[in-house]
Amino acid sequence: MYKKSSPDALKTMTGARLRSYAFALLAKREYSKQELKNKLACYAQDLDEVHQLIEELEQQHYQSDERVAKMLLSSQIRQGKGPRRIAQALQKKALDPEYIETDLDDVDWLEQAYQLKIKKFGTTVSKDQKEIAKQVRYLQYRGYDMDVIFKAILKQENDLLE
Repeated sequence: MYKKSSPDALKTMTGARLRSYAFALLAKREYSKQELKNKLACYAQDLDEVHQLIEELEQQHYQSDERVAKMLLSSQIRQGKGPRRIAQALQKKALDPEYIETDLDDVDWLEQAYQLKIKKFGTTVSKDQKEIAKQVRYLQYRGYDMDVIFKAILKQENDLLE
């Protein structure tokens, strides 16, 4: 017969086992402090030990919120996400936006939105209100600001960047 275990029965890791588990997690992918804390807290007996371990991992540069933020930014840009969606993803991972503030300023959001618009709708500028609304919703969902959206939608192929 199947026997249900209590939630505390899972909390069995301490010391070297907890450390090994943390290294195994970080070997697979980058985790923010908060994500790593949540993962380790599920299996650790003592939360103070988790906090100490995370601080130690950060000091030894095995874990870095700044590195996670930069990787997240490049990933989100490759996926065609705008600044609002990127900010949302940072918030979800409990990362400080200051880590990538200068990188965000370096991105040409108008060009990003325009390339996304071309990929989905082509280079022609539509006069149909329904088509314009469709394009606005598409870019809005991806996290672009309205002023950038309208510039991208109305931009002609031969227009110079502003």
